Amino acid sequence: MKTRVLILFSDTGGGHRSAGEALREALATAHGAEATIEAVDVFKKYMPYPFSRFPAWYPAIIRRGSRSWGRGFKLTDGPRRSRAISGFFWPYVRRAVRRLVRDHPADVIVSVHPLMIYPVIQALGRNRPPFVTVVTDLASTHAWWYHPNTDLCIVPTEFARERAVRCGLAAHKVRVLGLPVAARFCVPAGDKELLRARLGWGRDQPVVMIVGGGEGMGPLAEIAQAVAASGLHCELVVVAGRNEALRARLVAAPWTVPTHIYGFVTEMPDFMRAADVLVSKAGPGTICEALNAGLPIILYGYLPGQEAGNVAYVVEAGAGLWAPGPQRVVEALRRWIGPEADPQALPQAAANARRQGRPTAARDIAAAIWETAQAGGTATAPDAKKIPY
Repeated sequence: MKTRVLILFSDTGGGHRSAGEALREALATAHGAEATIEAVDVFKKYMPYPFSRFPAWYPAIIRRGSRSWGRGFKLTDGPRRSRAISGFFWPYVRRAVRRLVRDHPADVIVSVHPLMIYPVIQALGRNRPPFVTVVTDLASTHAWWYHPNTDLCIVPTEFARERAVRCGLAAHKVRVLGLPVAARFCVPAGDKELLRARLGWGRDQPVVMIVGGGEGMGPLAEIAQAVAASGLHCELVVVAGRNEALRARLVAAPWTVPTHIYGFVTEMPDFMRAADVLVSKAGPGTICEALNAGLPIILYGYLPGQEAGNVAYVVEAGAGLWAPGPQRVVEALRRWIGPEADPQALPQAAANARRQGRPTAARDIAAAIWETAQAGGTATAPDAKKIPY
């Protein structure tokens, strides 16, 4: 009989879908003949209103109210508060979550979203399959990630491991294995000049790539225009994602340096391997993809709450710089590619980025999930009654 793996995710930021897809890919590659692997967007498929609308509302919520999001993160964080809030909403979501676990019987359940952990473990009851949490935030991790009765909690960094233990997880349940990204982001860099020729980019100047995630968030246009007007000897690549209004605005603008404008692209792995500098907000998936490519990062912003610690993670590793706002991005670029820049600064940042990369993370996490599944079912731990549902 095939081992049944259920992956729970939702399209509400944090790269939850991409992390789930990377795990599904790694599991299928290693155990495709032995497993059936399902990935379910729980909010869209099962949750009652208004939770069912969160994936659709999320981009607008973040664009218009990131400060409020940060305050909400802090107010709900903490082991007791997060469990109390989960307990408060349990009667409202109970029927939906129980239907989820009935519809998708599994030999191991994997959550890559913090809000899927408490209710699903509660719905499964005392005799249940193993439950694995894969944390997709790098450093500033919410207490919702850390249910004491999860069987295995996989975290991307030592920061997250320490946080898990402070939130009450037994240390032996927590493993630092990195953040899963798709295999196409984990291949060797190859010949940069050949990549640029294929992409239609120049080969004589540093390439600065400016991104804002899949939704094209942040001041991308302002940053690109500031860099173009700075006098820096460089070529620009600006990726607007699904933000068509931004892409049209960028296409219509005059540019004084070679500039390539893209919407949503599937060639991002090659873009990262061909570029010299990435300018981005501090999204965890983008950061890990860049580190795997050995691509130095300038971070211009972060989502208050779960992305705040990502800045310190990158800067302390020597893999990037913190530069909020267009003019500070220009100043940071001058340190790396300006006429008076230390010629070793950018290569050293690239080496530091490569050192922090974990290109085998998805495979390592898939192996840990498979090992947990083969260990068989588990009963809820004796301290379950202490959890206030």
